[in-house]
Amino acid sequence: MQGNSIRNALNIPGYKIVKLEKNATRYDIWLEPYKRRHGVCSGCGKKHTKGYHSCKETLAEDLRLGGYRVFLHIPKRRYRCSYDGRIHTERIEWIDLGARATKVFCEHVNRLTAITTNQEAGWFFGLDDEKVYRIDKAHLEKQAKVLLHPIPHATNISIDEVSYRKYHRYLTNVIDVDRKKVIWNAKGRKKEVLNRYYEGIGMSGCQMLETAALDGAQGYISSTQQYAVNALIVYDRFHATQKVNNAVDRVRKDELKKARKEENQELIELTNCKQRFILLKKKSRLTDQQSITLEKLCLINKSIYKALLLKEDFLAVYNCKNEEEAKDHLHEWFEKAFSSGIAIFVELALKILRKVSFILNWFKRRVSSAISEGINNKIKRLKRMAYGYKDIDYFRLKIHQYCGLLNPRIAT
Repeated sequence: MQGNSIRNALNIPGYKIVKLEKNATRYDIWLEPYKRRHGVCSGCGKKHTKGYHSCKETLAEDLRLGGYRVFLHIPKRRYRCSYDGRIHTERIEWIDLGARATKVFCEHVNRLTAITTNQEAGWFFGLDDEKVYRIDKAHLEKQAKVLLHPIPHATNISIDEVSYRKYHRYLTNVIDVDRKKVIWNAKGRKKEVLNRYYEGIGMSGCQMLETAALDGAQGYISSTQQYAVNALIVYDRFHATQKVNNAVDRVRKDELKKARKEENQELIELTNCKQRFILLKKKSRLTDQQSITLEKLCLINKSIYKALLLKEDFLAVYNCKNEEEAKDHLHEWFEKAFSSGIAIFVELALKILRKVSFILNWFKRRVSSAISEGINNKIKRLKRMAYGYKDIDYFRLKIHQYCGLLNPRIAT
């Protein structure tokens, strides 16, 4: 009776308990298949009544019972397959071939690693980090074959890169804007990398795409124009604003260098790094004190004053009612930027001029890659928690676990 209760709790169909030992920390349970249960060949997938070759015992961990760790001693039979003549180990439905843990145990390890680090999960289960890594990666790879192959189709996508290692090592992520999930990623950020995504979804998947929000990278634009011919390419508002803010900050740095050479203490205090956020904020969001500081800075430095005017003028484009109004506003802005005499803004205006049609597309379909930036922050947090990843393929799977379709919370 006791053995039946434990067998039912373990959920090991086709096997009975023949021996049980208990010590201070664990249960050791020896199993034996029922006599009428024939082994399923891992080669052909069929039951074999003949061709028995040998039997080898495997030790596998299962979920805890009453706080005690559980280790199962499983006899695995081997058969000479009548189809290919080779010797194969039998397949057991509740444990993967060659695994040292049951499927339900691996699933629980995976669920815990989805909310904490592998080190903390290992402490909880009593496992070392390496074993948690192997269990988690194997489980994620198995899920990926089901959920990520073939590549899920989407209607509106956002494409962005994220750094996974220093020295400009990047991953390209493709996000389904409607579901707000990562559906594909790969190492690198060149045109050829994104080409693999479009080739993966095929011609039918490319034709389904309606919009693609990008950060303005020429490689991404070129690839999207080549494959997703029906998609409307939108130069993301966030990235366009970011580039203008970066230009203002570069002007501030240049003026700070000049002030230090001239030993202009007042200008140094107003342009140091502590004050840079005042220049990057919208005027409507400035505090009273910040507004006073900004006005004082504009009075004593014409270059920064011009840069701020150009920034505010560019941001006003997104307040336009329609595409035609925005087009006229942008042309006026280009004239002001070229005549400003600020080399940084002249360079920026030339870059934006090449992609002006993609900026105007925002007024046709107001999609944004803001979701990509939010996901990038989650990815950076994931990387910091693990102190980096040596295995790039495992890191890609973890991104899908945290921000994609492999998240166990989706199933629940």
